[in-house]
Amino acid sequence: MRVEIRTPKLSDAASYAAAVRRSAEHVGRWNPVEPDGLVDLVRRQGETLHTFLILDLEDGGLVGTCNVANIVRGRFLNGTLGYNSYLPYNGTGRMTEGMRLVVDRCFAPQPRGGLGLHRLEINVQPENGPSVAMAGRLGFRHEGTTPRMLFLQDAWRDHERFALTSEEWPGV
Repeated sequence: MRVEIRTPKLSDAASYAAAVRRSAEHVGRWNPVEPDGLVDLVRRQGETLHTFLILDLEDGGLVGTCNVANIVRGRFLNGTLGYNSYLPYNGTGRMTEGMRLVVDRCFAPQPRGGLGLHRLEINVQPENGPSVAMAGRLGFRHEGTTPRMLFLQDAWRDHERFALTSEEWPGV
């Protein structure tokens, strides 16, 4: 592995801001660009949101982030993955490696440091080819289209919905 994952800390704010600013054009096509958003993100961590930083093992740089949001417990045990990759690591395979670690952590049982989820979703704008490809590389199946799902770039955007259950994941 060339990457590791961990939860963000307030001390990551400067490196996070630099990565987001450096990648603003790349990320901004699909997601809000909020270089100063890490402090709020750290504050919001809890039962329904877990964020992971994906870090390069060689230089410690921020490869990307993944939010596991909308976590529902009980009989559903579901979470939604949202992710951003940052330059200069985009296109090197490191983000895919990191996302595999995140999915492993999501499906691992809670007593062993995992989130204990059974199902994960990824929702992607249809035109976002790299994120659609990421869902495929991770083995997520296409479940359908959700019209006007999220308000992004001043408009309601359709999203393709992908999902994976723990039984389908080879890492568990």
